Amino acid sequence: MNPKSITYHSESRKLEIWYDDTESIVLSAEYLRVFSPSAEVRGHSPDQRVLQTGKKDVAIESIESIGNYAIRIVFSDGHDSGIYSWSYLRELSANYSTNWNQYLAELAASNSSRLSTIPLGSWSPPT
Repeated sequence: MNPKSITYHSESRKLEIWYDDTESIVLSAEYLRVFSPSAEVRGHSPDQRVLQTGKKDVAIESIESIGNYAIRIVFSDGHDSGIYSWSYLRELSANYSTNWNQYLAELAASNSSRLSTIPLGSWSPPT
């Protein structure tokens, strides 16, 4: 099902997609950027996937329609190669908790951060 409307809320950096008068999904720009369907992020196989770090403050600069099946999102960090199909956006919404918790665990395991820069005094070397 194609959405009826798409609204980007720049202050909260959230994309809201309405499918009808009662059903919508809301996804953050960071989440969309981290789970971009592009080969640059996902690779060509699961073992080629690249962990995205420092994306907490990423925003959406523009959204382009791709036919009547998808959108292309241009992010503030310059990433623009992912094509988000309507079904992929629904999948991201349905699997949000699992995806997000796995992402946070991968960041922790790699000693990485969602922040693009780590504030002074917030980091200490591993013991």
